[in-house]
Amino acid sequence: MGNTVWLSVAARLRSNVLEPIKRRLVGKDEIVEVMGVSLIAGENTFLLGPPGTGKSALVQELAARLNGRSFDYLLTRFTEPSELFGPFDLRRLREGDLVTNTEGMLPEADFVFLDELLNANSAVLNSLLMALNERVFRRGRETTKLPMLLAIGASNRLPEDEALAALFDRFLLRVHCGNVDNDRLGEVLDTGWLRESTEISEPPLSIADARLLQVAITAIDLSQSRKAYITLVGRLREAGMPISDRRAVRLQRVLAASAIVCGRPATIVSDLWVLRYIWDNPAQIEMLNAHVESVIKEFSINESATSGAPHSDHPVARPEQGPEPELLSQALDLIASDIAKPSTSDSLALLAARIEWVKNPDSRAHLRGRVVEIRKTLLHGGDNSESTGKKA
Repeated sequence: MGNTVWLSVAARLRSNVLEPIKRRLVGKDEIVEVMGVSLIAGENTFLLGPPGTGKSALVQELAARLNGRSFDYLLTRFTEPSELFGPFDLRRLREGDLVTNTEGMLPEADFVFLDELLNANSAVLNSLLMALNERVFRRGRETTKLPMLLAIGASNRLPEDEALAALFDRFLLRVHCGNVDNDRLGEVLDTGWLRESTEISEPPLSIADARLLQVAITAIDLSQSRKAYITLVGRLREAGMPISDRRAVRLQRVLAASAIVCGRPATIVSDLWVLRYIWDNPAQIEMLNAHVESVIKEFSINESATSGAPHSDHPVARPEQGPEPELLSQALDLIASDIAKPSTSDSLALLAARIEWVKNPDSRAHLRGRVVEIRKTLLHGGDNSESTGKKA
């Protein structure tokens, strides 16, 4: 497939799909961009946040702009497989055939939104795991290949048992979804009211266009970012992030998707921004941010010197928003809880550098003090552990 074909589609995805969604859903730019690369990569995204923060609206907006079929469902402890995958066809059942009637259900959807995902019980878990990972639905002798382009799961909590952890693992990228800041509430009210009275008249892209971009993934050249990517994965593993070989391979698809969204046939170092979203709990977010930004900065210098040509960074690659003090505090808690880890000193140095970008001076001063206390503990071999656990 020639580059000119998918480059045109990628440009329309940016201008006619992602940007309009960001205008209609205020304060959700980061999530929209992650959904964009997830769609192209054919990977799933998990949204962590309270109800009423626009999670289902994001999926509905994306589906409408591609004229896709969507399926959304609120899971409870009592949800049965037939509520997601469809009931048995009673007419065929009388004839002795176990055939599922999937009309309007998950097996026919291009876009799937599963709210309160972690309420899934054992009755639906196995079918859901196979659907999300292999894009296959199997019941008895039935095996159906799913057309699903993108699955979004949402919850206001994280998994607490091993079975649900396996389900959570099927969502490669994770994003926090909260209410917007009070200073933007007026924009939310205005755009929300406008959405109530206006509809998308004609989808700017089609499902076929989206599938074309997914196919284009394999044509993307990963070589320019390979060394930086290997370095980053290694440092994250040393810092305690459990990145398996399988996960590392899958993440390459998301790097390539970032290049496609930017209209490039090759990845660059700044495409590593996607690794900010592989956390297992929010306490890891700022640590990931620190490592990703450090590697991007380190390798971008060499990239600029050798290429001689300007590159188009992804919009999220170099965020303007400063770090969150609460997330930095959680990251410091994580370091203090395992002070003997060999990578503690390096991780602490990265976080200390990020603390200098905190906008609130009181929060910045408090976090600096916590860094000093943890360094004292390191110096004394962990004897000062009580002072490192204080909250911001």
